[in-house]
Amino acid sequence: MRPLLLLFIVLPVLEMWVLITVGREIGALPTIGLVFLTAIVGVTLLRRQGLSTLMRAQEKMRTGDIPAKEMVEGIFLAVGGALLLTPGFITDAIGFACLIPGLRQLLLGRLLRHVTIVHPGGPHRSDSSQRGPDIIEGEFSRDKRKSREQVDHKHDKD
Repeated sequence: MRPLLLLFIVLPVLEMWVLITVGREIGALPTIGLVFLTAIVGVTLLRRQGLSTLMRAQEKMRTGDIPAKEMVEGIFLAVGGALLLTPGFITDAIGFACLIPGLRQLLLGRLLRHVTIVHPGGPHRSDSSQRGPDIIEGEFSRDKRKSREQVDHKHDKD
């Protein structure tokens, strides 16, 4: 309950207070201009960092590694981009922290200490290339008496 209270009540009130305070100091139009400027800079940074992260993830997948770090970085980038598009200076500061590579790496390192990466298939299967092919056995026959519209679908009744 407390995180939601902070997110939906306290943060918007603080954002309004900061916007009003900055507006009093530098004027309304420069404040609005700053809000738009941070959004534009944020989108530009997001594009650049997002493409870089995507290329690293593709390279890891090409070599057979799991791009876990890149996936988490992608989440940080998405959150940062959303925060930068939200009007306000507090959300902009948090959004820029998610987009700046050094700060993102610091936050990511702290987060990954609490995350366990599990390989698909569990602990017993060490290499997915040792698996045999997937074989599905069955029988098929075509009834020439029925047209496509008249296909009977047999379902188990509960």
